[in-house]
Amino acid sequence: MRNRLALFPVMAVLLLSPAVSTVAHHGFVSWFDMSRTVTLKGTVTSFEWTNPHSYIYLEVKNEKGAIEKWTAELGAPAMLARAGWRRDILKSGDEITAIGNPAKDGKPTVHLDKLLFANGQELSTAL
Repeated sequence: MRNRLALFPVMAVLLLSPAVSTVAHHGFVSWFDMSRTVTLKGTVTSFEWTNPHSYIYLEVKNEKGAIEKWTAELGAPAMLARAGWRRDILKSGDEITAIGNPAKDGKPTVHLDKLLFANGQELSTAL
């Protein structure tokens, strides 16, 4: 009987731990201001097609003409592929316009909603 009682807290922790990590990981609302949208015109420096999130790094000229380094966070490659993205779709030097939600803490980071290429092609991060 005593062994069974000792197993109860262990089982409870094991059952609840995946739920806690899932909620913590997917909290875009806690990192990004979903009520605001920013538009960034810049040059791609690199594109990381990685799990669990992909990233676009770009250089953007601010209103004073100085270069700022920005990061655009995207979803997982599998989700992006379903929306028409490919691993080789962006290259260093590509001119793009990134549209998304800015970081709440003021860091130069955006949760990407859509991307516009110089030729007018548009890609969304949603299905």
